[in-house]
Amino acid sequence: MPFRGSIRRMTPPRQIRARYDADTITVYQAYDPAIAEPALAAQTFVPPFKRARMTWVKPSFLWMMYRSGWAAKPGQTRVLALSITRAGFEWALTHACGSTPAPGEIHDTWQTRLANAPVRIQWDPERDLHLNRLEHRSIQIGLAPEAVDHYVTTWITKIEDATLLAHQIATHLNTGDTEAARALLPEERPYPLDELLARHINASA
Repeated sequence: MPFRGSIRRMTPPRQIRARYDADTITVYQAYDPAIAEPALAAQTFVPPFKRARMTWVKPSFLWMMYRSGWAAKPGQTRVLALSITRAGFEWALTHACGSTPAPGEIHDTWQTRLANAPVRIQWDPERDLHLNRLEHRSIQIGLAPEAVDHYVTTWITKIEDATLLAHQIATHLNTGDTEAARALLPEERPYPLDELLARHINASA
């Protein structure tokens, strides 16, 4: 059964968990309204969004809430839920370099890989409903300009505003209604990876 709002026991240390269907996966980003509103209107990113800058996407809703403070931190007051193609998502993973060297990798070799990679990934501690740190980790995916061009022009299939949802959950938490907050969380489940791709991104078996 899928899980909502809580992680099942024995969650692997590094596992991608997300909302997805046969064709798309949902990732999250938070921006100032000056960027978010034009993106919602155009259903992709348009100026003042800058394609030349690295942009980070996150499949975990709760990690996005931790990063944005429930859509309250300056510059992150609008949370976007972006449906992107699974083909694009997996291209990003395939072309990614970790933000730290792979086990046993020579540092100079890793630095060369990192400099040439269009995508960067890192595994950060996942968060619970109260944004406390958990033992297992969540993936963050940084898209450099080459990947950003693909993201903006071909990967994004839909953009939705998740700001109200973030505020509703935060309100329930502030009033002590944890169950009501938990019931609103997006449903996320482990994302399937083939063995080669899992090994490439250092995901757990």
